[in-house]
Amino acid sequence: VFANAIRVFINKHPSMQLLALSFLILIGFMLIAEAAHLSHANFFGSEVGTIPKGYLYFAISFSLLVEFLNMKYRKKEEIIDDMEEEEESAK
Repeated sequence: VFANAIRVFINKHPSMQLLALSFLILIGFMLIAEAAHLSHANFFGSEVGTIPKGYLYFAISFSLLVEFLNMKYRKKEEIIDDMEEEEESAK
């Protein structure tokens, strides 16, 4: 149902596509780390510890906040540029 709207949004903002792929990699790494912790795996003589999920949630929410602020800033810049072009063409 929302596939077309998401496609349009991602095509309009390609940086969100990169951010989403980064989130997938981050979540995959967290799943591997959690599985290694649960299986008591040892790497280089030390047991793998757990990584708190709060770190993951904070990283994702902070990245999204920064990206939305960038999108808002870019949109505002485009509006200002359009207004300047209209003023120049009116002269």
